[in-house]
Amino acid sequence: MRSIFRKILVPYDFSRSAAGALAVAVELATKHRGGLMVMHAIPPHYPMHGRPVPPAAGEIAEVGRCLQERVAAALKGRSVRPVKSWVVVGPPAASILEAARKADAIVMGTLGRTGLPHLLLGSVAERVVRNAEVPVLTVRSRRRR
Repeated sequence: MRSIFRKILVPYDFSRSAAGALAVAVELATKHRGGLMVMHAIPPHYPMHGRPVPPAAGEIAEVGRCLQERVAAALKGRSVRPVKSWVVVGPPAASILEAARKADAIVMGTLGRTGLPHLLLGSVAERVVRNAEVPVLTVRSRRRR
């Protein structure tokens, strides 16, 4: 039987829970001799006129550089290959679901919002879990005490 952790997609939003998810994905990829696909989605800005305005090319490049640094730090001392990281411009949940078409599993962080914040802000992780065609492992960061 083929492991579901051969091609792991890791949506990365630079949060503590995303860092935890990346660490878990590195462990799984190492154990199952899998590869990582780490992506960050930048949602477009919608000004008053209603048409989406993409971020500047320099901003995308800077985010991509920061993403590569985080991935390199998480991989330090590990032999995980292949590893691909990239930045897309688009709604996060839809971008993740699109990228998941090339993955065997998704490992992603969740902020664990409940109540009114969850209702008002929604949850990218929840939309991904509900709509993904591959298994999704969510990782919630531990709160500091």
